[in-house]
Amino acid sequence: MGAGTRRRSLSQNFLADASVARRLARGAGLPPDGLVLEPGAGDGMITAQLARTRARVVAYELDPRFARRLAERFADSPRVRVRTADFTKAAAPREPFSVMGNIPYSRTSAIVDWCLRARALESATLLTQWEYARKRTGDLGRWSRLTVLTWPLFEWSRGERVRRDRFRPVPRVDSGVLRIVRRPEPLLPVAALADYRALVDTGFSGVGGSLHASLRRRYGRRRVDTALRAAGVERGTVVAYVTPGQWAALSCHLLGIEGEGIAGQAR
Repeated sequence: MGAGTRRRSLSQNFLADASVARRLARGAGLPPDGLVLEPGAGDGMITAQLARTRARVVAYELDPRFARRLAERFADSPRVRVRTADFTKAAAPREPFSVMGNIPYSRTSAIVDWCLRARALESATLLTQWEYARKRTGDLGRWSRLTVLTWPLFEWSRGERVRRDRFRPVPRVDSGVLRIVRRPEPLLPVAALADYRALVDTGFSGVGGSLHASLRRRYGRRRVDTALRAAGVERGTVVAYVTPGQWAALSCHLLGIEGEGIAGQAR
């Protein structure tokens, strides 16, 4: 299998615009000497910009030929290490770290899930499909279960749109910058996170066709009626249109959770 064929099978396209790579590296807010992991380093376009931030870079590249070229290119850069490995199978560092990369479209979910599970992750800045970035950040007016589930711990935001002609080979769709940043303090008490996740899972179960119908099975009609009114959610609202802030208000009323962080989200 040739390098181009392998890249197509992974749905990865090299970023060919150095200015985009510079903006990514500068906008990530990486601390000097901070540790940053790069999945799918490819030809090193982003790797080079990360190295200029004085970060300590660990570049993951699954293809041995590209990994060898990366190792040769950065042989004189003591801040860059290249690993020929699958990023999603790597052990997460124990020290605080960030993730940045132009990731293969076909591996987006696996890489995002890895980031969310890593306890020491501070931020992830990822070039993904434009529609994926919009979906995860409520840009389409709808909110995904994953975003709502992790909202107490992570802030999701969408950055710039990157035209498809900025990549080689040129993909069929544009890309976008997805930012996932761990909150300095969780919006909910740690002891309440499991109950919050159970609330969200129940709401997204799809039973009855509305959030009200799904929640009343577990929490009772009267409590759900009161909570929906307090959160400003119409009774027939489909779950995807309930914002993270409204979920925060629902958790206050249905779970009895209190706290400045969650109250601020509810407002």
